[in-house]
Amino acid sequence: MRRLLPLLLLAGLPLAAQSKLERGKKIVDDALEALGGARFLAMKDREESGRVYSFYRETLQGLSIARIYSHYPMKPDSAPADFVGVYERQSFGKKKEDNAVLFNETGGYQVSYRGATPIAADRLERYRQSTMRNIFYILRQRLNEKGLIFDFQSTEVFQNLPVDVVNVVDSENRTTTVYFHHSSKLPVRQMFFMRNAVTKEKDEEVTVFAKYRDVGGGVKWPFNIMRERNGEKIYEIFSEAVKVNLALKDDLFKLPGGVKILKQ
Repeated sequence: MRRLLPLLLLAGLPLAAQSKLERGKKIVDDALEALGGARFLAMKDREESGRVYSFYRETLQGLSIARIYSHYPMKPDSAPADFVGVYERQSFGKKKEDNAVLFNETGGYQVSYRGATPIAADRLERYRQSTMRNIFYILRQRLNEKGLIFDFQSTEVFQNLPVDVVNVVDSENRTTTVYFHHSSKLPVRQMFFMRNAVTKEKDEEVTVFAKYRDVGGGVKWPFNIMRERNGEKIYEIFSEAVKVNLALKDDLFKLPGGVKILKQ
């Protein structure tokens, strides 16, 4: 009987592991439903407008009125294999929006009245990795990806809120740790590590989501998003309005015809 007991305990390990994965998947499925379920998955585009703050070593470096446009297009035939499937335009200024950052299938550009400057490869790769590991992107674009697992970790307290902590792990063993509010089911925090192209060390990237509102048709989105790197605040947006499904055209995310291409 003594010999049999360890074997029984070992036999129970896969069941325990499976239970953690099932619980993690249930938490993630509940979060998707809380964000709008099928309506969230059917979201074609989004416009976020409000105040954007940038920080360096906890000191305010910049403030701007911004509009951030996102669009989920049909994948162009010319798109490279690493195209994340999202167009994004970050426009700055109250009216003209003549300063912008564009991300599309051809890369990224800083656009101004002078012309368009290609974004450096390391910054472009950071944008790509950050996008792919964002929980909202995971829920909309990667949920059925082969090899993606949702490993429940624990129930904790974050900012006086009870949360369920889940590790989202892909087939390349990249992990995003997400905190889901225990009652509302919505994501309130995410964290992952990413290699710094300059220092070669791993940066801890943390994003906190707050003040969710219905932005149309039952879709919910956070109006306050704050990002930290290695424990220091680097970015925060306070949205005044968020709109979805505006039928944004691809041209909004393309370089203007005849624009001068500047050196980096």
